Amino acid sequence: MLSPPHHHASEAVLLSYAAGALPAGLALVVASHLALCRSCTQRVEEAEAVGGCLLDDAEEAALAPEALEQTWSRSADPDPPPLEMPSGFADLPGPLRRVLAALPDARWRMMAPGVRRINVMPGIRGGGSVNLLRIKPGVRLPHHGHSGVELTLLVHGAFTDESGHFQAGDLAEAEDDVAHQPVTEGANDCICLVATTAPLRFTSPVFRMMQPLFGL
Repeated sequence: MLSPPHHHASEAVLLSYAAGALPAGLALVVASHLALCRSCTQRVEEAEAVGGCLLDDAEEAALAPEALEQTWSRSADPDPPPLEMPSGFADLPGPLRRVLAALPDARWRMMAPGVRRINVMPGIRGGGSVNLLRIKPGVRLPHHGHSGVELTLLVHGAFTDESGHFQAGDLAEAEDDVAHQPVTEGANDCICLVATTAPLRFTSPVFRMMQPLFGL
């Protein structure tokens, strides 16, 4: 059984998630973290309860004339067939498993020596990316900064960077004032879900030249 996470989402991120204001990629990382973290789940539930009270006090707005009919017609639609889960992903957090199951070709592809990935949300807009990475032990990733927000959920394995040690279930949050170089640890592959809202800023000229190949 996994120990409780030691690194959690910030209050600002959890409030944005509860309000439905996070971009899709970041929301997927947070939802997957919530599946592993009771503490953050409770904080989101509290935020949603406060939001519900605010809605109760809000001024009523008239619905479109056809709103009720549209709602009933959607509820009458038959349930879609169950999605078939690719082999090897059964122990991933539920929200991530459901997204992977909907991909037409969820396979690991080589990104760099010791690093494989699955592009979880192909064609995401706004310059961001969402990738599931599988990294061999002892790999030192390129040093980089950020042009936006980066959320990283550790699913398996561990890594360290300038901000500390991260293990399975932990969520690492980095904004544009953070530069770091994660290094994977332990005897097993490190599997992490990484979402960004803008391209990374590599400090090495070589990696800056290769960045279009990485799609990060």
